[in-house]
Amino acid sequence: MAGLAAGTAGYAALRLARSAKLAARDHAYDRFAEAEGSRLLVIGDSTGSGAGASDPQFSLPGLLSRANPSLTVTNHAQPGARFENFLAQLEGDEPFDAVLVLGGGNDVIRMTGFGDLRHTVERVAQRARVRAGIVVFMPPGNLGNARPFLPPWDWWMAYRSRRLNAIVSEVARANGALCVSLYQEREDDPFARHPRRMHARDGLHPSDAGYELWQRELETQVQLSAKLRKIGRTAARRGADF
Repeated sequence: MAGLAAGTAGYAALRLARSAKLAARDHAYDRFAEAEGSRLLVIGDSTGSGAGASDPQFSLPGLLSRANPSLTVTNHAQPGARFENFLAQLEGDEPFDAVLVLGGGNDVIRMTGFGDLRHTVERVAQRARVRAGIVVFMPPGNLGNARPFLPPWDWWMAYRSRRLNAIVSEVARANGALCVSLYQEREDDPFARHPRRMHARDGLHPSDAGYELWQRELETQVQLSAKLRKIGRTAARRGADF
């Protein structure tokens, strides 16, 4: 059993190193649109910067821009970032209409303690609310279903993913923020049922199809694009009154 665990740990380490190289090659999606449109700040890790997408326009921020042509996107997400790094990404006093927090997977994989994690998520939520009226957390789904993690590590990653999602959901609710749940057990998870279609070639990050699924969940659960379009229309009407 110890030999099996060591062997699968080595396999996971190799796959994660390849994932890090993939993430480092990607460029975060930014977009300046109309001055009267809504403004979105994206913070987080490599999923915020679109790692795994064939082009930045197919990342989640890119898909949100396609759904809302007047949306300005400022993207501070950085590959490898944990929640403790998100605080620096929130520095500044420029106001935004919404903050989208995409990340948490590095805290799962790198074994951040849950007590420290809860405290840091609370600080992120509080600081994000200073920057925008709408704050949406979107932690990753079940990393136990990602291809780098073979038994016995898959159950451990699933457990840590489940705990992360519970913590983020509780903190978001307590701080007036929204939370999108992507966590599903293996039998229900599209990333487990269709791994080659939903994952990028590293087996960890979403593919174009994976990010499209994330966007559908974002819109189904919290209707972010509709909220941003409404803000943009209100701003445009105010501008027309001058």
